[in-house]
Amino acid sequence: QQEKEDLQGKLKLREHLSQTAGKSEATPAPSKNSDLEMKQLQCKLKNSNNEISKQSTTIKSLKNEVQEKEERVRELQAKISRLERDLSMKRHLIEDLRSRLKANQENEKTSNETLESLERKVKAQAEDCLNKKTCIDSLKQRLNVATKEKSHYEQMYHKAKDELEKKELKLNNLESKMIETEHAMTELEATASQQLQGLAKQTGQALETVQRKLLLTNDKVEEFMTFVKALTRELQQSVQELRTKIKQAKKMEEVRACKKGLSQESVQLAASILNVSTTDLEEILEVEDDEETAKTKMEFEKDKEWLQYIQKLLEAQ
Repeated sequence: QQEKEDLQGKLKLREHLSQTAGKSEATPAPSKNSDLEMKQLQCKLKNSNNEISKQSTTIKSLKNEVQEKEERVRELQAKISRLERDLSMKRHLIEDLRSRLKANQENEKTSNETLESLERKVKAQAEDCLNKKTCIDSLKQRLNVATKEKSHYEQMYHKAKDELEKKELKLNNLESKMIETEHAMTELEATASQQLQGLAKQTGQALETVQRKLLLTNDKVEEFMTFVKALTRELQQSVQELRTKIKQAKKMEEVRACKKGLSQESVQLAASILNVSTTDLEEILEVEDDEETAKTKMEFEKDKEWLQYIQKLLEAQ
């Protein structure tokens, strides 16, 4: 506000000076510098006016805030007074509760002591009761066992009595039977001795016949084994011969096919180039394949295995 007043005073002075200068004819026209200063001062005035308006608005808002805060402070003071009252009341309550707590703790101590003594007595009585119960249970079990044993022994006694009577009767019967059997035994011994002599003669004759039959069967078994061995060898030989014949036939067919493809002149020409006869050339053409040789080896080994298997069968019982 003071700056505004200063600027306004300066402006008035300038305006007064410009007016006096315009009236006097002898004085020259105002310079450019003074106009510029006038413009600057006017701008400053506008800025200051804007700032004043802003500050006035801020002042108003601050005043409103101050009023709100004062109201808040009043409310808080009222709350504080209430809280102080509550605090004082709570302190009184706490003191009362503490005094009650102390009294209750003292009562608790006495009651705990009495409780502990009662618990000890109860435990002692419970232990006594348990011991008495265990004793009663054991006595009951013994009684039950004794009664069961008594009944069992009584049953055993009655059974033994009945068995004794039965056995006495059996003994009497057996004694009478023994006398009869002794008489029968003497008679049987006499007849058995006669029959045994006859049986001994018969068994001797039967054994001789069995031995003869055994010798005959052994001879037959050996003949059968030799027959089987010879048969297997002949079979193997015949199979090998058949295989060789089949191979030769295949080779002959291949050679014929080659001969058909080649003319007699070409064969003679090839023989003259190689300096070999035509028969030698045919033998060269009849070269075996590696696959066929491998197959023949495999077949030969299988035949061997088959012979060994038959040998094992013959050696077994």
